[in-house]
Order: sequence, then structure tokens, then C-alpha cells
Amino acid sequence: MTYEMDIAGLQRELPLCRVTDDLYIGAFVMFGDVELTVHCAAELLKRAPEYDYLIAPEAKAIPLCYEMARQSGAEKYFVARKGAKAYMSGTFEVEVRSITTMHIQKLVIDKADAELMKGKRMLILDDVISTGESLHAMEELVTRAGGVIAGKMAVLAEGDAYNRGDIITLGKLPVFNPDGTVKE
Repeated sequence: MTYEMDIAGLQRELPLCRVTDDLYIGAFVMFGDVELTVHCAAELLKRAPEYDYLIAPEAKAIPLCYEMARQSGAEKYFVARKGAKAYMSGTFEVEVRSITTMHIQKLVIDKADAELMKGKRMLILDDVISTGESLHAMEELVTRAGGVIAGKMAVLAEGDAYNRGDIITLGKLPVFNPDGTVKE
């Protein structure tokens, strides 16, 4: 089963994936879709509040964050990693449970990046906002690093997340019944 969707003027077919017996989601994956990544980055930049740096969680939002940085002329952007890496000199970390991973994971930045964020306006990016757990973890990470949250953006908001007034998105991604119909 798939769901055909207009994403900021581009048509895409999203495979439907089972989350529970009565809940399916549309798999929105920007990896490998250069046209979609470039287009969504441009559209989000048109709506972005003023900011100093972009930050995104690993992994699916990385191409979007990079492309927004490239298009805006930024020389630096940040990625919250899913685990500490050998090159990190000390870390800040928070735990998060995502609807697509179904287990607790960590988001981590190193202290050098945290120093650069201190007092700076940070624009948090993600590909899809669902439960808001990843977004909340990103907010906590930025705040703990001393950054100021300038705004929160995602390409799509899934289900009820679309009704949140604190996130700028390009569109709504519905959730689905097991037969592929949109859940009301």
C-alpha cells in the first residue's frame, strides 16, 4: 500500500508501514531524493525565523539540514548524534523514544559544539514531527548547551502534530488504518 502526496508542490508515493495492529504511517524518507531535499530546504528557508545555526537529529534530517545550510550560505550546522563518538571531547546527551525506532535512544552533541551554541539562536529541524519526542529531546539538548531556540521546523507533521502552533511545516502527513484509508 502507498499514499500519494503533494509535498510542497512535488508528488511522491509513500509506502505505508505498520506501527501497531491498528496504526500505519506513511514512510517519508528524503535520503537519496535530491530533488525533494533541495526543494523542501528552499521552501522551509522561506518560512524560517531569524537564526544563527541549524541543528537536526541524526539521521534522516541530515540531508535537509545540510541543504538548508548550503542554500543560506551558512558555514556551520550541527547534528545531534545517536551516540557518543570517539572524536567528541565530552558530551551533552538526552534520551528520546521515537515512533519509528520503538526503543529509547540518545541524542548527543559534544562540548565543543555546545560552546558554539551558547547564546546563539538555534533553528531545530526534522524531516517529520510525529509524537514530538525527538523535538522535545532536541529542545532540551539545545537549552542544556546554552542555546536559544529560535524556532522548530519540519517538512511534514504527522497526525495531530500538524495542529501544534509551535512548529513550522510544509504539510500534513496523515496516519492510516490497516486497510490504507486515512485515520480520522
